[in-house]
Amino acid sequence: MLQPIHLAHTPADLTLYVAVYREVENASSLKQQLLAGNTEFEYAFIDASMILSTKQALAAVFRAINDYLNHRLKSRNIHSEIVFCLSPNNNIGEAFRRFGVSDATKDLLVIKVATTPDVTLESVGRHLSTHVQGQESPFDDATFRATADLDRIRKVYKISSLAPKATGRKPSTTSNGIPNGENMDATKNLEVQILGLMALRGAT
Repeated sequence: MLQPIHLAHTPADLTLYVAVYREVENASSLKQQLLAGNTEFEYAFIDASMILSTKQALAAVFRAINDYLNHRLKSRNIHSEIVFCLSPNNNIGEAFRRFGVSDATKDLLVIKVATTPDVTLESVGRHLSTHVQGQESPFDDATFRATADLDRIRKVYKISSLAPKATGRKPSTTSNGIPNGENMDATKNLEVQILGLMALRGAT
């Protein structure tokens, strides 16, 4: 389910390749590849439990691409910058501890930006299928509604409990499995606050 995505207002050749894996069995190994600086594993490996929606993820990518194009990267490469751009503060190490892949990661968001012509849908798909042990899932809001740890997200972004709150890992649903209106409103409210905090960090 690797998806190619092109963000508006970015160069046509900077295609994104995005995949989500659930029940990942080798998160520790993937983390070690990153720590070792293995260039074959230049991806944004993100703990999907910290992602509320596709909009949150793509907002971080958009910011990272702009910093990459304007030579403003604060981390090692565009992929580490994506992880950093999810953070509400300027502590890079903290950003990786909170949003990056860890030994305990079970649900994983993977993002690859095609900064060179050899990065293609086929090459990325082949590499991920070989090295990520997990169940492929769609990159969509329904997936993140199932994987997001809302309490942890609120804690990391320091969003007050006085704000409308969606509780638990999964929102309640109607008989056909669609999240009810109350929880959808609360999730949207949380998303707006998160995007605002990410934008404020990016402006500093």
